[in-house]
Amino acid sequence: MTESDELPEVFPPTLREVMLRPRWLAMLGLCLAVAGVFAWLGQWQLGRALDTSATTPAQTTEQALPIAQIVDPGEYLNSPLEGQKVEVTGRFVPGDFLIVTQRMNGDEQGFWVTGQLRVADTSTPTSLAVAIGWAPTIEKARDAAAALNAADQATTTVTGRIVADEGPKLPPRSDPDEMQTMSPAALVSRWHDNVDLDVYRAYVVSEHPLDSLVAIVSRPPEAGESINWLNLFYAAEWAVFAGFAFYLWYRLARDAREKEIEELEEGRAAS
Repeated sequence: MTESDELPEVFPPTLREVMLRPRWLAMLGLCLAVAGVFAWLGQWQLGRALDTSATTPAQTTEQALPIAQIVDPGEYLNSPLEGQKVEVTGRFVPGDFLIVTQRMNGDEQGFWVTGQLRVADTSTPTSLAVAIGWAPTIEKARDAAAALNAADQATTTVTGRIVADEGPKLPPRSDPDEMQTMSPAALVSRWHDNVDLDVYRAYVVSEHPLDSLVAIVSRPPEAGESINWLNLFYAAEWAVFAGFAFYLWYRLARDAREKEIEELEEGRAAS
C-alpha cells in the first residue's frame, strides 16, 4: 500500500459532537419532558407542604365541636387540630382516676388527675383519656383521685381542648408506678375492663375540674402557617429526580462516545 492509498486518520468525536447528534437530541427532549413532570410534581408537593388552608382559624378552635368531627378512636390527631375545643358525652369509670406528675399550670408545677371517660352511644366500647384538673401537691391529687374513685359517676358532657398523645416515658427507679407524661397508651394499661376497648390516641384537657381540683390552664393554639415536613421532603426528592434525568442523558452520551473510541482503537490495532 502506497502513501496515497493510506486511509485518512479518523479522530474520535468530541462529547459535544455526540450530544448534538439527532439521536441524543431526541433523548434530551425526552429527558426534558420527564424532568418537567418531576418539576411539576415537586411544585405540587411544595404547595401541599406550605398549605395554609388546613390551618384552623383561631375563632374556630374556640367553638366546641363533637369529637367525632375531629378525630376517630385509634387515629393520630392532625397538627392543625391541636388545641381545638371538643365536647364528648360519657361516664367516668370509677377506679380509673390516675395521677400524672410534673405538670405545669401557668408557672407552678404540680399534678394532674386523669380519668377514663367511657364514651356514650358507640357501637363498641370506646374510651377517652381526660385530664380532669390540677393539684399543687401530691397529697391533694391523691385525695381528689380517691374521692372520685369512690363516688358513683353519672353520665356527663366533657368540654375541653383536644391534645395529641405525649408518648409514654420510663418511670423513675424510685417509683415504678409514676407517670410523668400524659399518654393514653400508658393509661389504658392501668384501666379496668380494657379488653377489646377502642381508645382515642389524643386526650382532652377538661375546662371544668372535678372535686377540689384546680382548672388546668389551657390556652388556644397560636395561629400560623402549617408546614408539612414530609411533603417538603417529597418536593426535594422530585427535584433530585429531575436532575438525575439530565445526568442520565449525559452519562449515556458519554458512554456512547467512549464506546466509539474503543471501536476506533480496535480498528487501528487490527489494521
